Amino acid sequence: MASGKITKRSVDALISSGQHDILWDDSIKGFGAKRTKAGAVSYVLQFRMGGRESKTRRYTIGSHGSPWTPATARAEAERLAILIAQGIDPGEAERQRRRESVDLAFDNYSDRFAEACVGEGWRRLVKRSLELHVKPVLGSKPLPNLTRIDIVAVFDRMPRAQIANIRNVFAVLRRLLRWAVSRGDIDRSPMEGMETPPPVKPRDRWLSDEELGRIWMAAPNTHSCFGPIIRLLIVTGQRREEVSSLRWEELNRKDLLWTLPGERAKNGEPNRIPLNELAVAILDEVAGSAIWPRSGRMFTTSRGGRFTGYSKGKIKLDLLIKTAANRYRTGDCMT
Repeated sequence: MASGKITKRSVDALISSGQHDILWDDSIKGFGAKRTKAGAVSYVLQFRMGGRESKTRRYTIGSHGSPWTPATARAEAERLAILIAQGIDPGEAERQRRRESVDLAFDNYSDRFAEACVGEGWRRLVKRSLELHVKPVLGSKPLPNLTRIDIVAVFDRMPRAQIANIRNVFAVLRRLLRWAVSRGDIDRSPMEGMETPPPVKPRDRWLSDEELGRIWMAAPNTHSCFGPIIRLLIVTGQRREEVSSLRWEELNRKDLLWTLPGERAKNGEPNRIPLNELAVAILDEVAGSAIWPRSGRMFTTSRGGRFTGYSKGKIKLDLLIKTAANRYRTGDCMT
């Protein structure tokens, strides 16, 4: 095996030699340029961890060419030699670096966490919270490198008025980091010791029977999905996401029963909801007959996707109620 200073001239000579050989550098122990039978050259570092009795290991720095030249490869060999002197295996360090940059990158890791969540409602909340509020701040930062400051930055970016939203994001992030600790991907959560955001102030009023009546009358004139959803919310008392994601196979017209599966319930527990005459009438109208479909999502867009037009529906509903109220007052004045 040849030895000498690894320079551009010596590497060029190694390439043109046509020999399958290694040129060992005479100034950095274990640093070499290896030529394959095909004529390609790569820079390597040969070393031992734990003394002469330990097995010889060889770490490939990279192939000759950008970015690895004799000069850059030499600088990298010197850096690795320092790690080895500190008892750090360069190969293991590189594997950990790659794992952090890919598997433990927050954006990738958070996607895996979301898929592991149980319950459609909770999973949807997790995905929405991460996409809108967390990923734009944390990006692809490695999970083990997250600090308290990074977590605080997420909440500093959110409007103070969104109290409920802040609590949701806090719960999602805390659960994600606890999951990472339980898997051994991080040693401890940077959220340990953080105070939970204050709860949302309880509402001090409810809709009166008169207000519910106005909503009931106006709802059908809003949207083919939004109207029935509003009416079903009134007659069943269930959550919006549970009603809007309702599937026909969950309903039993004969037994007048809606069986909500646990994966769609917020608490993860299945629920059996009785259907009264008003609910059945609404469902008959949506189905177009007294015979309900056997399967499929009840409320869908024209493209077959899940209905999400709540904001537009609410604006139209408010306008219809306001217009009806104005007509009523005008009629009172004329009589």
